[in-house]
Amino acid sequence: MTGPLPSAVPPSVPPGGPGVPEPGGQSYAAARLSPRVLLIDPIRMLPSLVLPLAGVLLAGGFSPASFGWAAAGLAGSVIYAVLRWATFTYRVVGGRLELTRALVGRSVRTIPLERIRGVDVSASPLHRVLGLAVLRLDTGAGGGEQEGVLDALTAERAEALRAVLLARGPLPAAPGPAHVGTQVERGPGPAARVARGAAVAAGGAVPAAGTVSAAGEAGGADDPPRVLARVPRAWLMYGPLSGAYLLTPFALVAGAFGLAWQWRRELGLGERAAVRALEWALDRPGLLIAVALVLVAAMPVAGGVTYALFNWDFTLRSREGHLVAERGLFTRRSVSLERRRIRGYELADGLIERRAGVVRLWALVTGLGDARSRGQLLPVTPRPFAAGVAAEAVGPIRAPLRRHPPAARRRRLVRAVAPWLLAAMAALLAGWNLAAIVASVLAVAGVPLAFDRYRSLGHAYDGARLSVRSGSLRRGQVVVERRAVVGWTVRQTLPQRMAGLLTVVAGVGAGSGGYAVVDAGEEQGVAFAVEVTPEWLAPFLAPRPPAG
Repeated sequence: MTGPLPSAVPPSVPPGGPGVPEPGGQSYAAARLSPRVLLIDPIRMLPSLVLPLAGVLLAGGFSPASFGWAAAGLAGSVIYAVLRWATFTYRVVGGRLELTRALVGRSVRTIPLERIRGVDVSASPLHRVLGLAVLRLDTGAGGGEQEGVLDALTAERAEALRAVLLARGPLPAAPGPAHVGTQVERGPGPAARVARGAAVAAGGAVPAAGTVSAAGEAGGADDPPRVLARVPRAWLMYGPLSGAYLLTPFALVAGAFGLAWQWRRELGLGERAAVRALEWALDRPGLLIAVALVLVAAMPVAGGVTYALFNWDFTLRSREGHLVAERGLFTRRSVSLERRRIRGYELADGLIERRAGVVRLWALVTGLGDARSRGQLLPVTPRPFAAGVAAEAVGPIRAPLRRHPPAARRRRLVRAVAPWLLAAMAALLAGWNLAAIVASVLAVAGVPLAFDRYRSLGHAYDGARLSVRSGSLRRGQVVVERRAVVGWTVRQTLPQRMAGLLTVVAGVGAGSGGYAVVDAGEEQGVAFAVEVTPEWLAPFLAPRPPAG
């Protein structure tokens, strides 16, 4: 079916729920995916059919009968793909998305629109050739049990359906204290967003839109589409600085071994052949060392290529009250985040990235699953650039970080050096000289690491947002809106009590759920929590005794 954008909603029940008028007052029947997906499904099934078909041909001795059975298996797979396409429909009705499948038994999956936290539109190379896209829904449910996937829609329909699915009424007031010092202006509301999606589905022009405030807060639902950041391709060279991409060669080798082991089991080969191959490799240590050196040398190249494939032409846009991040060379992916659900952001870097002056940027979004992937606003970029984009897209922090007391530095020195010194002494007493040398080297190396961890500590508050920073091997600075704070936790271990320190955790209904001010002074940490939410903590504080 290739009609207008399906909503299957009677005029009395609009697609965005009660109070959201349906564009044009029309009602459409349930729709199927694009029939062009039938050109993709058989190709996607081939990898899973290779081993069974090879087994049939081997068992039949490559006789005409075996080729006939193999052809019948291929035909059955194509018929199954056609039936699966013909028996799957989707529609938006009564403020919910219904996914219906009736291949064997009839099943209906219902996803309320208010549960949808994000919409991810991606397109593999084959999808892009056919003008198709895959639309995935994020409901914030653990394990992704309630998430829906529409594979595949036409690219135009996917964008129009995304606008309809994300068109909802205003959110309830966020828990916690009122937001101070910042005003958020809203646009005409979700009705305009639904009409906008319907206009796109019908091939009409995109209507003009609203504004974004100077503080970087979300404007109305009709914000003018504009590019907030476009990462130059020259910055892709920063990709190998991230440790995860450097392990790409080893991951490829591990995947090859796993595939070979699976083929061994599918083809009925015994374990004796695998054992002989392992013994053959172990008898040639020179070959193993050479392979390891080749993999190590390939780390920056393979890591850079992998990073470029995932983050090619990374673009961050502001559109219709959303932040839209697009990236990818072969598989193009587009992720939409509602700006009204964004509560802050995180800037993170490692030791090597910090030396190069680059960071990564994520948004802190309420109810977002797979936040590390879907919440990414920028890949590895220079710190000033990332800080500017964060300030414009979410909001700036206008207060410098406050240093923690010297007791926090002493605590880090003790924790970084003392365990290795004790290990070195124990190794010397046991006569393990080599282990003692290694432990002593690690103890010496812990000194600069401890100083770096102390320099990374800090917290700030500017009346509208609070900021927390900690870490060394991976340092993260989080900026959170005051209105997002839902509670405080104060922790103090025995060593902290002896040093006059404590840890204050700000509970936030976004991101990881809580962000800690680590090893602040006792008065400093409590004063920070009181400064952010005085109405919560002031009644529980003992009054200061009068002077003298």
